[in-house]
Amino acid sequence: MSRIAAITCATLAALSIAAAAMAGDDTFVVPAWAFPGDSSKPAEAGQTDDDTLLHVPNSDAAFTQGQLTNLFSAPDWHPGTHPEMPGIVAQGRKPAVHACAYCHLPDGRGRPENAALAGLPAAYIADQINDFRNGERKSAWHEAWLPADFMTASAKAATKEEIAVAAEYFASLPMKRHVEVVETADVPKTQELGWLYVPLDGAGTEALGSRIIEVPLDHDRHELRDSESGYRAYVPVGSIASGRDLVEEGRGDPAFACTNCHGADLRGEGPFPPLAGRSPSYLFRQLLAFKTGARSSASSRSMAHIVKKLDAQDMIAAAAYAASLEP
Repeated sequence: MSRIAAITCATLAALSIAAAAMAGDDTFVVPAWAFPGDSSKPAEAGQTDDDTLLHVPNSDAAFTQGQLTNLFSAPDWHPGTHPEMPGIVAQGRKPAVHACAYCHLPDGRGRPENAALAGLPAAYIADQINDFRNGERKSAWHEAWLPADFMTASAKAATKEEIAVAAEYFASLPMKRHVEVVETADVPKTQELGWLYVPLDGAGTEALGSRIIEVPLDHDRHELRDSESGYRAYVPVGSIASGRDLVEEGRGDPAFACTNCHGADLRGEGPFPPLAGRSPSYLFRQLLAFKTGARSSASSRSMAHIVKKLDAQDMIAAAAYAASLEP
């Protein structure tokens, strides 16, 4: 990190400690669209008898439906693309710690409903898990949201050693983008299914408005937990350029520029996590958490101070721009 950036980050942290609004913005309304739920209609992909072996492209592996729904055994379709997974990552520890790679995937790329862990600093990953354990990292949504609830439960049950092993594994992986960011005024009509949006065949389009709608390119492969299955994120027209200005120049004050801490290309700098190429839906939800005080640890204070000045449209733009960059 440059000396100027280090001074800027230290100054922001000092300011935020003194900020009276650290509990979050009580007047801000968290948008429901950022937290898609699960409809009563079951996912069709992979709905077969347990004895039927299922496959995905470019893989010699095969799994049954029962294996694919086992939270203590992460399906690994592409074992040649990453190092051998530690036990806590591949299998977890029954009955309380789910396999880390079941949700975050063996190559760490994650999915729209959870974090991409690949390439994050190991110390940062461990700190975030401890924040979940301590109640200092929560979902910004005021109701239960299963992806966050699952993470909190596993974090509370994990040991210090398990956390360290998982953090080192994911930190060692290169981040590979698998989301395409598309600016548009209209999007395919979708349904909420499995904590993301799924296009409805033949249903036409609707106005996007001020939202991010992230969909799987192949819903079957998403349901089969194929780490090489991609996503498309629809964002409002002009978001990327607006986000670039916000990220590089701050909201009217260069001291608030994201690049001061996260690096000129948002690939991370020192202890600050990389943001480039990650899911814009996920990034937006984290900005909401800083805005509302749902992320409230000491390490969150500088972000809370910065995001306090942003509205939902600003946060959409920043997330869209970050997601559009190469990791």
